[in-house]
Amino acid sequence: MASTYIGFAFGAINTVFLYTKILPDAYYGLVTFILASGAILMPLMAFWVHNTLVKFYNTYSEDSRAGFLTTMLGVPLLGIISVLVLLLLFQGSIAKALSSQNALVQDYLWHVFWVGAAMAYFEVFFAWSKVQLKSAFGNLMKEVFGRVGVTVLLLLFYLETIDLSLFFICLVGLYLLRTLIMGIYAVLLHPIRWRFILPDNFREVMLYSLLIILGGSAALILLEIDKVMINQFKEIENVAYYGVAVYIATVVIVPSRAMHQITYPLTANLMAEGDSFGLTRLYQKTSLTLFIVSGIVFLLIMLNLKDFFLLLPETYRDGTLVVFLIGLAKVFDSVLGNINSILYNSQYYKTILLFGVGLAILTIILNWILIPIYGIEGAAIASFTAIGIFNLAKLVFVKVKFGMIPFTGATFRVFWALLLLAVLFGIFDFGFHPIVNILLKSAIIGVMYVGILFRFELSEDVTGYLSRWLKRDESA
Repeated sequence: MASTYIGFAFGAINTVFLYTKILPDAYYGLVTFILASGAILMPLMAFWVHNTLVKFYNTYSEDSRAGFLTTMLGVPLLGIISVLVLLLLFQGSIAKALSSQNALVQDYLWHVFWVGAAMAYFEVFFAWSKVQLKSAFGNLMKEVFGRVGVTVLLLLFYLETIDLSLFFICLVGLYLLRTLIMGIYAVLLHPIRWRFILPDNFREVMLYSLLIILGGSAALILLEIDKVMINQFKEIENVAYYGVAVYIATVVIVPSRAMHQITYPLTANLMAEGDSFGLTRLYQKTSLTLFIVSGIVFLLIMLNLKDFFLLLPETYRDGTLVVFLIGLAKVFDSVLGNINSILYNSQYYKTILLFGVGLAILTIILNWILIPIYGIEGAAIASFTAIGIFNLAKLVFVKVKFGMIPFTGATFRVFWALLLLAVLFGIFDFGFHPIVNILLKSAIIGVMYVGILFRFELSEDVTGYLSRWLKRDESA
C-alpha cells in the first residue's frame, strides 16, 4: 500500500506542478493523449492474459505449467504484431483521423504503439511475479518507477539538458525500461522453461481471456476514452486542462485502491466458504469505511479548490465542474465498497463484463455528443453519467442476486456530517496565502470531522482506531 501512496504523491507533483509549469500546454496535452491511448491499446495487445495467468496458474501441475506460461508469453506478442501490421498498413488513415483537430498528434503514433506494447508486457511479467506470491516489487515498479522517471525527465527538460523531441523519446523509453526490469525480475523469480505445447484446456483459457479483454477494455474506456476524444473535437491543450482536473479528483479513490488489495482475497475466501453473513458484513464495512475517507477527501478538495487553482497557471483554473463531477463519481465508486470483488469472484462475472461493454459504448456516444458542445465539461458529464449508471446497475444486481446492500444507518449519518461541514465552510474563506488557507481550513475541518465520528461512533473500525491512538498518545 505504501507504494500506492508514494506513487500517487509523485504523480501529483508531476501532474499538478511540474507538467503545468514546465511543458507548454499543447505538449502536456500530447503526453496525456499518448498515455491514455497506450492504456486503451494495452488490453488489445496483451489479450488480457495477465488476468488469465493469475486465474489458471495454480490449476496446472508443475509439469504442465511450462506450456501454459510459454503460451501466456506468446499470446501478447501476437496481439502486438497484429496492431503493428494494422498500423503499417493504415498509418496514413489513422494519423489523418487522429490529427483532424490537432496536427501535432500525427507525428506521435509510434509513441502510442510502443507505450501500449510496453504496458502490455509489463502486466504479463507483473502477473508472473504475482503467482509466485511476490507482488511488492511489481507494485513499486507500477506505481513509483514511472512517475519518478517522469519527474527526472521534466527536470532535465527544464534545465535544457534535453529538448522536447528527446523528452518524448525518453518517455517511451521509460515505459520500455520499466517492462525490461520487471521482466528480468519475473524470470529470476521463476525461470522460463520454453515448452511450445498448448495447455490441455487452451480453449477455456482463451475464452476466459476473450471475456476479460471485453470487460477490461470496457473499464479502461470508461477511464481513458474522454482524454482521447477531447483531442478529436478540441485543441489538444484541453486534454492537459482536463487531465489536471481529473487527477485532482482522483485523489478521492486512492484509499479505495489501497484497501482493495486487502479486501479482494478476503472476499474470495468468504465466497469460497459460502459465508453469506461474513460477506455482507465485509461489504457494509468496506462501504462505510471508504465513504468516511473518500467523503472527507472529496469535501476538502472542493472546499479548497479555489485556493488550489491559484497555485496553478491561469489556463488550468477552469476545471471546477470537472473536479466536482469526476470526484463525485469516485465517491460513488468508493461507497460501493468491495462490490467489484464480489462480482468478479462470482458465477455472474460474464454478465457484468458484457454489461460493462455496453456502458463503454454509451460512454463513447455521450462523449461524441457532449464534447463538441461543452468541451472538457462535456467529457466530465459523459464520464459521470456512464460511471453512475454502471455503479447503479452493479448495486441493483448484487441486491437481486445476493440480497445485500452496502448501506446502513451509519452511511446516512456520515452523509449528514459531511453536508453539515460543507454548509459551514462552503462560504468561509481566510484571507491568507492560498497554501496557508488550504492547510488551516483542512486542519479545522479534519478535527471537526474526526470529533463527529468519535463522538457519535459512526464506525466501529474508525472509533476503535481512534480509541487506540488516543490511549497510546496518553500513555506516551
